[in-house]
Amino acid sequence: GQSYEIRMLDNRKIGELPEINGKLVKSIFRVVFHDRRLQYTEHQQLEGWRWNRPGDRILDIDIPMSVGIIDPRANPTQLNTVEFLWDPTKRTSVFIQVHCISTEFTMRKHGGEKGVPFRVQIDTFKENENGEYTEHLHSASCQIKVFKPKGADRKQKTDREKMEKRTPHEKEKYQPSYETTILTEVG
Repeated sequence: GQSYEIRMLDNRKIGELPEINGKLVKSIFRVVFHDRRLQYTEHQQLEGWRWNRPGDRILDIDIPMSVGIIDPRANPTQLNTVEFLWDPTKRTSVFIQVHCISTEFTMRKHGGEKGVPFRVQIDTFKENENGEYTEHLHSASCQIKVFKPKGADRKQKTDREKMEKRTPHEKEKYQPSYETTILTEVG
């Protein structure tokens, strides 16, 4: 339920895709499973979640906080997807809310639960001659894990403690933490 900002940026090189100048593009956001094992059963996993949480959505846009988004939509049958139009030449920030936590999809074991990693994927499309947004322009994603506030604090604390015990050489294998995440382009 926490709102997270995703800043939409026009990363075209000069002269690239001049046909979208002055035009809107459509971005579709999805929360999907990061683990291949869960991707195979994604439909059943999401149906099970829908059954346990009637009327709830997995992904929403925090419309009052968002800037520059036009015609935001959430399809009632696709609980993990939202979409909107935006102008690449204007400042655009979309604030998303994920309403499920990573431990809702883990098998219950004794003791602590790890929680499954999700992936936020953003696919952007331009309009075709018929005014439909079907021509793919760009895809990017990043991995996320979602916990309730107390669980998130506890996880950060144990992660920090684990890192402090490692040797400097072992620490080099891990990415440093950053204030912002730049989404990775998907091929």
